[in-house]
Amino acid sequence: MKPGEQTKKQPEQDNKTEWKNNRFLILHNDDNHSFDYVIDALIKVCEHDAEQATQCTLITHYKGKCDVKKGSFTYLSPLKNALVARELTATID
Repeated sequence: MKPGEQTKKQPEQDNKTEWKNNRFLILHNDDNHSFDYVIDALIKVCEHDAEQATQCTLITHYKGKCDVKKGSFTYLSPLKNALVARELTATID
């Protein structure tokens, strides 16, 4: 190896590790809460801005579910619990 040259990681290993650690926090439609309530929850729990929270809420309403956050299970678990504590239906896939 020449001075100043950096070693490169195997892309296959990076992709496998990244895929393994990436999960999705899924919000499911429940027809029980107002749009404003769900938008507010996404802003507070997932730190969405108002536009992103509104879009996720509309997708959830019309399609039945929406992935609202991506990350490791460890990162997503407290977010899921916070949404469930607000009586919203959420899963990690």
